[in-house]
Amino acid sequence: MLIFRLVFGLLLVTGVLCFAFYVATGDVTWRQRGVFVVKWTVVVALGFFAVLILERLALML
Repeated sequence: MLIFRLVFGLLLVTGVLCFAFYVATGDVTWRQRGVFVVKWTVVVALGFFAVLILERLALML
């Protein structure tokens, strides 16, 4: 759980920094990197919630 939270937090901070660099510089490369990081942040979040659901199901059985 801690690893998921740490990775999710770091990806969020990285995405925000990429978009901040895009706003500051106007370079499209930073926006592309930011979108890529946000996509992976969503994947990690889905994995995190899947683990939570599986833990709840294991407790029910």
